[in-house]
Amino acid sequence: MEQGKANPTAAMLAIGDEILSGRTRDSNIHHLAQQLTAVGIDLKEVRIVADDPEAIVGSVNDLRARHTQVFTSGGIGPTHDDITADNIARAFGVSIDIRADARATLCKHYPNGEADLNPARLRMARIPDGATLIDNPISGAPGFSIGNVHVMAGVPKVFEAMVAGLLPTLETGMAVTSATVRVERPESVVAPALGELAKRYSDLSIGSYPYYGSGGYGTNLVVRGTDPARVAEAEADLIRAFCDI
Repeated sequence: MEQGKANPTAAMLAIGDEILSGRTRDSNIHHLAQQLTAVGIDLKEVRIVADDPEAIVGSVNDLRARHTQVFTSGGIGPTHDDITADNIARAFGVSIDIRADARATLCKHYPNGEADLNPARLRMARIPDGATLIDNPISGAPGFSIGNVHVMAGVPKVFEAMVAGLLPTLETGMAVTSATVRVERPESVVAPALGELAKRYSDLSIGSYPYYGSGGYGTNLVVRGTDPARVAEAEADLIRAFCDI
């Protein structure tokens, strides 16, 4: 990436009634955020929507227009409520059907090959026209990319494997470095001086995150940026500013 050029941006769309009902605790958002931070893609937005066609189509079209990359999770399995692939096709205005390369991939995964591809399993070989496959080394059923939208499974182990294979193919930026200064005082005490330091380091992101421990309220001060030397300079100033409070 060219020095001074802004990092690519990203959004994530997590799809599934089970997340919104509280039945499933989503870990894919956390994992993706960590992986994108490490390669310099700035995750700017996360949405969770139900298994609802209009919600999926509307969100995909909105997010892909505003971000460099969009990552989705969930809804590409073999059951009737796995409707993500169909609605990604709708969002792009293309047709969807069983595709030979996806079918061949599934054949390799099952012991009896083609004989094991019942109608439910064949649903996982339905790919929108113009999409490229995302490898799934865990369970065989591929994800796919179309335009700047990357459609992946909701099962965390599979999602993580797909992300690992996909990220090296994408444009990346400057990785973000962070440092944390722990202050044993509440936010209300550190706020005035912290605000002044944030102005001085306007090229960095400086945030405060309160916590409650055995000694009472405290604040973690976190500085983030793409220049490690600048982050270290800000960290040193934070320590000097707050060590004697």
